[in-house]
Amino acid sequence: MSSSEIQKTRIINELRGFIKKLLQDPKILEQSLEVARQELYRDESTDAMVRIANQISDTTSVHIPEDPAEHSEADKLFLELLKEVVDEDQALF
Repeated sequence: MSSSEIQKTRIINELRGFIKKLLQDPKILEQSLEVARQELYRDESTDAMVRIANQISDTTSVHIPEDPAEHSEADKLFLELLKEVVDEDQALF
């Protein structure tokens, strides 16, 4: 297996584990979206995505490292998708 294939397999396994967690506890999505809605449009110097990751880690069974440099591909994808959904919701209003 090449390093590229190993990397893809690792990412797929991370995403599988994450999706499984979401299916086992659907409230995670509701809570995560609520956190994202509250934090994305606050005017503070701290990075909104860091605040969102920390609050999700504090209030759900999902753990996202505090340091963005330590975020897995699944962490990054989840945070990006939360932002997209909230942005799309805001665009409708």
